[in-house]
Amino acid sequence: MTKEQVLEKLRFDVELRGLSKHTQEEYYSKCKIFQNHFNKPATELGEKDIREFLHFLTTEKKLASGSVNTYNSGLRFLYGVTLDTNLNNKQIPRHRRHRKFPNLLTQEEMQSLFNVCDNLRDKSILMTLYGAGLRLSEVSCLKVSDIDSKKMQLFIRNEKGSKDRYALLSQDNLEILRDYWKAYHPKECLFYSRINTGTHISPRSVQNIFHKYIAKTNITKSVTVHSVRYPNLYKIQTFLNKYLVLLDCE
Repeated sequence: MTKEQVLEKLRFDVELRGLSKHTQEEYYSKCKIFQNHFNKPATELGEKDIREFLHFLTTEKKLASGSVNTYNSGLRFLYGVTLDTNLNNKQIPRHRRHRKFPNLLTQEEMQSLFNVCDNLRDKSILMTLYGAGLRLSEVSCLKVSDIDSKKMQLFIRNEKGSKDRYALLSQDNLEILRDYWKAYHPKECLFYSRINTGTHISPRSVQNIFHKYIAKTNITKSVTVHSVRYPNLYKIQTFLNKYLVLLDCE
């Protein structure tokens, strides 16, 4: 098999398994890089080459553990499923990830972030990220039809793990989304891309919006978009815990 034939068969397999679009593209791109690294099709490479490649990513490329593990998962799928080859997974171990809780933004800092927003669209995106505790991919893919003002919730489709769920919609969030709709009149996608007409905004663009306005505030913390998401997740979890305690007492 050629390198192209291997990748074609891989794409068929990830689609057949119903993996999320993100996972499909991750596996495809990582396996393509692996083959190009050795300039050989995967059928001519084996366990020893996988170990050498993962070591290269760790020591030479100095990729983070999460990134190396993504390559690891893609290659395990390629060999285990697409090429039907038994690998000794003990010889290609996954990195142990050291998770650090992100720096969180206080309510005052969040308000200062909203205050410097000079664009209704951008402010709506940031308030939805914060108010509903959404991921980048979730807020960027929202549709107008996902807003349920009667039940005060947002429908989140195809989230992490290819599962659908609902997120809480606050009154403040609903009001700014109404103002945004009146000003922009989005049809299908809630937040459209300014570059590719007719498509939703990209997660990278949402990141850029966040960092653009952070730079305009007096916030000196090293923060990411997750710094917006986590505070509300904590509040939601606290509320649910109290609610469950009340149910137990009845």
